[in-house]
Amino acid sequence: MCPPVAPWRRLWPLALACNRPNIGAMIVELGHFALILAFAVAIAQTVIPLIGAHKGWPGWMSVAEPAASLQFLLLCYSFVALTYAFVTSDFSVGLVVANSHTAKPMLYKISGVWGNHEGSMLLWVLILALFGAMAAWFGGNLPPSLRARVLGVQASISVAFLAFILFTSNPFERLQIPPFDGRDLNPLLQDPGLAFHPPFLYLGYVGLSICFSFAVAALLEGRVDAAWGRWVRPWTLAAWLFLSIGIGLGSWWAYYELGWGGFWFWDPVENASFMPWLIAAALLHSAIVVEKRESLKSWTILLAIMAFGFSLIGTFIVRSGVITSVHAFANDPERGVFILAILAVFMGGALTLFAARAGVMQAKGVFGMVSRESALVFNNILLAVAAIVVFFGTIWPLVAELALGRKLSVGPPFFNMAFTPFMVVLALILPVGAILPWKRARLGRALKQLRVPFALALSLAALVWAMQTGRSALGPVGLFLGTWLVAGAATDLWIRSGRGAIGARLGRLMRLPRADWGKAVAHAGLGVAIFGIAGLLAWEVEDIRVADIGERFEVAGYGIQLDAVDRVNGPNYLSTMATMTVWRGDRQVAQLHPEKRIYPVAGMPTTEAGIDNGFLRDIYLVIGDPQENGGWAVRTYIKPFANWIWAGTIIMALGGLLSLSDRRYRMAAGAARQPKADAVPAE
Repeated sequence: MCPPVAPWRRLWPLALACNRPNIGAMIVELGHFALILAFAVAIAQTVIPLIGAHKGWPGWMSVAEPAASLQFLLLCYSFVALTYAFVTSDFSVGLVVANSHTAKPMLYKISGVWGNHEGSMLLWVLILALFGAMAAWFGGNLPPSLRARVLGVQASISVAFLAFILFTSNPFERLQIPPFDGRDLNPLLQDPGLAFHPPFLYLGYVGLSICFSFAVAALLEGRVDAAWGRWVRPWTLAAWLFLSIGIGLGSWWAYYELGWGGFWFWDPVENASFMPWLIAAALLHSAIVVEKRESLKSWTILLAIMAFGFSLIGTFIVRSGVITSVHAFANDPERGVFILAILAVFMGGALTLFAARAGVMQAKGVFGMVSRESALVFNNILLAVAAIVVFFGTIWPLVAELALGRKLSVGPPFFNMAFTPFMVVLALILPVGAILPWKRARLGRALKQLRVPFALALSLAALVWAMQTGRSALGPVGLFLGTWLVAGAATDLWIRSGRGAIGARLGRLMRLPRADWGKAVAHAGLGVAIFGIAGLLAWEVEDIRVADIGERFEVAGYGIQLDAVDRVNGPNYLSTMATMTVWRGDRQVAQLHPEKRIYPVAGMPTTEAGIDNGFLRDIYLVIGDPQENGGWAVRTYIKPFANWIWAGTIIMALGGLLSLSDRRYRMAAGAARQPKADAVPAE
């Protein structure tokens, strides 16, 4: 039997049982030590550069860059060490026991690192440090005092969340007596979509922290100008891009994994990521006005503060347990109070500074009621109000319970009715606003240029309206808006190619800045997604029945036959798998295998839908429970244009990537370059 380890030995992680070194345990313990060191570095990065910027001491300001890099490297090692513990099934770590199992596939062992509260918070601060390090690496064009303040504010956020992790949510806590095996990861998270969804989502709404840091640094600096707008745009665009991908992955996972056939349920945690996305979109458009016209300064600063504020609100919703959700990580009010305190300190401090510095944000550019500036203001108002509607719908059950003592539920009907009108109006004005000139414009001229997109959109909507009988107007309206946006984006590009022969215009079109192409592609992607959502909701067909083995039934022109139901053993689950054949007349379309799985270790069931994906429709099959009188419960959905929703999301993200790749907006660019003579500047 090994002798007991003296208490002082626990302070140094290199000594293990029997005083013989164990490389695996040493890696994990050094990960814990790196986390503590990162906390100390973050404190230094907060205090020294901010004092240096205030006093004008170059040496103190220069501490920010190496400190940001060191903090990121330490957190990288800490995250890799935790990943190593999961991959090697080190059950001396309590987090691994609670969220892993030796029989789990390797992909889900790795994704188990962030499939829990503590590990996801470590990923949270790693991404926070990544954006700080990138600001240090690519911020050479920033004035030294502004760069020091940006990195100092960014580090202060790290200090708060590293304290939260170390004192309330330590991922490296050890068990005195390790068990032989773990309790497995939540089965709902054992899916490729959910393996990649959280990292992209965190890159998005944690990435908004750097926009917050730029805003607070500008207020401390007492300078908000066109250069600031140019600097903050790439960061906002990157955060919005990652957030779009993360939300799209989450929606896709909900569609095929949960078995209920939907893509969005207005769940509080879904809303927690959607609200920052709306504000980030408003911030992105508002920063354009600051850069081009030096207007909307105070509004843009406020949006930068509120975008990260909504990210913190989302973190509170997910981790406090105050609102029930299938996606929530934790149910711990004490942790919720800590996060609420962080929210109060950063939002309260930033808004107080915003009020004190109102005088430095006076607008210089003036513009008419009809102009691109006015269109962007309208765009901002619609997005901001839509985010506020989602916010109040999300927290109202909590407010009603605390203030009125009543348990209420706010579901999809409220959000669909309250949120949709804002998106309809936004879709209507986007093509018009995109082609309006700066400062002063004539609305009639802009509408005349869009007469072809309008006629095309109206004709297609009228055609669909005539073809459908007894259906709602949702489908034709969605088709009109989608076509209007796509055709409007194409028209915007064509107008920017100038005048002259078609060949010359096509040549100039290819030479347009990538930001112009990115804007048009993103707007077109929004149109595709809007049509996909409207088409799915308007024309979906649902059938629920009890089917016997060998029975064939008809749904919306398709023949569905339940061929067999078998018991199948997976790597860490038991499955009831159906074999179902889909026919279109006498032609076999697909053979699908919907499942009901049970994970014995976690004791949880999951539903795996059988889906035949198509360009115009999905056939979606779900196998239910056996019935007492024989047969099986079967749900069948015919889902028109379902994949257009995620195709639109991908197109929007591609548009963001195109804009981000524009050399004028790269983070390392020293200044905005002058556009070519035959190209119209990007918005």
